[in-house]
Amino acid sequence: MSMDIIKSVEHLSKIQRDNQQQITDRTFFIDASNQSLTTIPLEILELKELEEVHLENNKIEVIPQNIQHLKNVRILYLNKNKLRKLCPELGELSRLEGLDLSYNPILPSSIQVISHIRTLRELRLYKIYLREFPIAICKSLHHLELLGLSGNLLKSLPKEIVNQTKLREIYLSQNKFEVFPPELCVLYNLEIIDLDENKLNSIPEEIGNLTMLQKFYVAYNNVPSIPQSLCHCSKMSVLDFSHNSLHCIPHTLTALTEMTEIGLNGNHLEKVPHLIYKWTSLHLLYLHNTGLRSLQRSFRHLVNLRFLDLSQNQLEHIPLQIFTLKNLEILALDDNKIQQLPPHIGSLSKLKSLGLTGNQFFSFPEEIFSLLSLERLYLGQDQGIKLTSVPGHIHKLQSLKELHIENNHLEYLPESLGLLPNLEILDCRHNRLQQLPDAICQAQALKELLLEDNLLTHLPENLDSLLNMKTLTLMENPMAEPPIEVCAKGLEAIWRYLRKNRNMKIMATKIQAWWRGMMVRKGLGIYEELQRPRKKGKISPKDKKGKKDEKGKPPKGNKK
Repeated sequence: MSMDIIKSVEHLSKIQRDNQQQITDRTFFIDASNQSLTTIPLEILELKELEEVHLENNKIEVIPQNIQHLKNVRILYLNKNKLRKLCPELGELSRLEGLDLSYNPILPSSIQVISHIRTLRELRLYKIYLREFPIAICKSLHHLELLGLSGNLLKSLPKEIVNQTKLREIYLSQNKFEVFPPELCVLYNLEIIDLDENKLNSIPEEIGNLTMLQKFYVAYNNVPSIPQSLCHCSKMSVLDFSHNSLHCIPHTLTALTEMTEIGLNGNHLEKVPHLIYKWTSLHLLYLHNTGLRSLQRSFRHLVNLRFLDLSQNQLEHIPLQIFTLKNLEILALDDNKIQQLPPHIGSLSKLKSLGLTGNQFFSFPEEIFSLLSLERLYLGQDQGIKLTSVPGHIHKLQSLKELHIENNHLEYLPESLGLLPNLEILDCRHNRLQQLPDAICQAQALKELLLEDNLLTHLPENLDSLLNMKTLTLMENPMAEPPIEVCAKGLEAIWRYLRKNRNMKIMATKIQAWWRGMMVRKGLGIYEELQRPRKKGKISPKDKKGKKDEKGKPPKGNKK
């Protein structure tokens, strides 16, 4: 076991103890994740007081028999390893409450061992290619509160799942369910059901029996309607029916007064269901690709909205109702038909993210500059009208962290980009940029500069002064300084080239200055004069003319 792991053991064990307890040399917590371990180190298995062990994202193939020595372990995370078989000794961990074996190629027959760990409260088996959930687990484990089975090949659940009367959360997304598991409708303590990305055709009315249900996810299915009985789930706060076949929402759901988030993306609604305006507590509203052409006046009642997605609709202008949503922080209007922004967009004083990609602006919408809290701006134009310039006033957005202006016809960028102190991501891919402004080197917060598919031939010579830069992409540019072969080697190679070039220029300047000084010290005149061609004894035409006048011209006053 590496010294880093040992140090983390000593440090984290102290953090995990209550300050009121006497600190001993016992270790309760260890994090050995992301260490490329192929086995569980013996040093860990000898720490008999361990209560929480993190071994995720390694290359462990076998759980050793000595795992049984960890009698006090309560949490064991072994997800993202290479386990194929679970040893019987794993079932002897009599205090284990949380087990994560996700993303392992475990043999289905080996899963049965888990049924012996009767203290389990949380079991995660994501993406282990299960076709059937073991009946033995359903019969033996009576304390499960969380069951994670997403990313498997399940078509149904065993009837014995009804024994899980304490179950509060069940995750079944990305499986093969064609029918809603009816057994779930009798697990009255369920608070979260996730059935995203299955093949469901309906939701039974019995879902209304789950009066404790708070979050219900059924996105990416084939559900044509929402059961009216869902109105009995009075604690419901999150409802996601995105990408189904809905045309309306039953009016009975008005009774769900605690709704904070609803997802209706990808349904053919054509207008916002009127009952949504009754949910004044909504914080997040997803209406992406729902055929909207306008919003009703009642939309202004959603005063608590923080996130609003209206992308991929048929909007020709931003509905005025939006400007009454003073708490809005994220607004997505991408892929509509908007041509201009109204001047009072600045009333969205809390707006941090604005998506306008794929609209029909003839020029950069300068009304954006009144959004002083804006952190992320998306103005890529993958189709339709292309922007040709970015105004110099962009520096007014002093809070801006991300600027996405890809797929346009920009030939240059304004110097004022260097005056954005918080800019971290600048996406200028697929434009016509011929050069970058030198002032870009002043944007010291910059981490990602995406420039592929432009007309760049060189970079600012001090670009390597951007010390926070992590990503610089230059593919499909006719680069000469640095050459293409240097750019292909990545950021460090580019930085080395720029430093070398700059040092050579500095050296050349020093040599030139030395030579000038030497010429002066030898009395050969200043540098500028030394550059003119000179010949001994040669007299300028002006001098000759002066001498001729002195000989041939009579003196003044002797004129006769």
